[in-house]
Amino acid sequence: MANIVITPMTFKPVYELDAEIVERKGIGHPDTICDYLAENLSRELCKVYLEKFGAVMHHNVDKALLVGGVARAEFGGGEVIEPIEIYLVGRAITEGIDVHTLAVESAKSWLRENIRNLDVERHVKIHTRIKPGSKDLVELFERFQKKGEIPLANDTSFGVGYAPLDSLERAVFEAERYLNSSETKREHPEVGEDIKVMGVRIKDKYRLTIALAFVGKYIKDVEDYFQKKEVLRKKVKERVESVVGKEVDVFINTADSKENHSVYITVTGTSAEQGDDGQVGRGNRINGLITPYRPMSLEAAAGKNPISHIGKIYNRVANLIAERVVREIEEIEEAYCYIVSQIGKPINQPQVLDVSIRSKRDISSLQEVVRKIAQEELDRMPEVWKGFVEGLYPVA
Repeated sequence: MANIVITPMTFKPVYELDAEIVERKGIGHPDTICDYLAENLSRELCKVYLEKFGAVMHHNVDKALLVGGVARAEFGGGEVIEPIEIYLVGRAITEGIDVHTLAVESAKSWLRENIRNLDVERHVKIHTRIKPGSKDLVELFERFQKKGEIPLANDTSFGVGYAPLDSLERAVFEAERYLNSSETKREHPEVGEDIKVMGVRIKDKYRLTIALAFVGKYIKDVEDYFQKKEVLRKKVKERVESVVGKEVDVFINTADSKENHSVYITVTGTSAEQGDDGQVGRGNRINGLITPYRPMSLEAAAGKNPISHIGKIYNRVANLIAERVVREIEEIEEAYCYIVSQIGKPINQPQVLDVSIRSKRDISSLQEVVRKIAQEELDRMPEVWKGFVEGLYPVA
């Protein structure tokens, strides 16, 4: 059995602290765009490798960079003057594969599907810099591919996860997902995809500050803008309060000035059109949130290979373990999970897997069932890559 440790939480719950901060960057934020383009490329590479070689080959395409363009946004329209430039960078097995075309087409496909006012042929230039991988890492990867053994960790690193989300975390997550839902876009086409939500709780007072990139062509003038913004503010407030059962103050685009006609409108629905840049790993963690009051890993999961890259696998599995522990064991209120690897060792044999639990009961009576859940997820770990390839596990 792996080195599984079960420990009690001896610190105060985050949701009982006097203050808490939570952030989420929406799907159209430049950092989140980079995360999804890198991950989408990894998924497409996996599919091609499976078709061509019968197995996922070594790759890490986790270094995407977005250089913002230049645009002139105005009520009723506007134009993109200089395109957004996107660099997709990484390492991959390229023999017999047109990786450049694959990368460009996968990026364009994702942008068309998710940033609806962006013309990918005119508003974006995509550059690829994908080269063969490090010889020692490729060999490490091939050692299990050829022998059918458990994948070997490609790095000494760690992953963390926790469950459940608290009220502020759920409020932040729900606000962004509601604004970026197809339902909202149908009713309010003026809502762009670049949405950032910052949640603050001071004792029992909740506040969400939302940066929302409006699309200028759907807004007539400054009065129309402020009317539409107020309608959305009320809808977000109602939606979030219904989900978390708390009173929540909601603010949208607080830097707006009606007197100066200074408002947040865009041509495309993303700030990437006008000087805001993006990079993989600078946004949401693997659970879709940025949570400085919780354990977090700085690893960027997006674009890493799903077979042996610990920065991807352990962060997902840590969350899966924490979620199962809370869901399946009624006496446990909260769980944190920490896992650390050792390079060259089987991925499901971590140096330590620590599950920290909060319960009103003595945890000694709960340890074995927690350990059993953790071991089951370790046993499943060699198959977790399938969830990434199938798109079941988001990375941002």
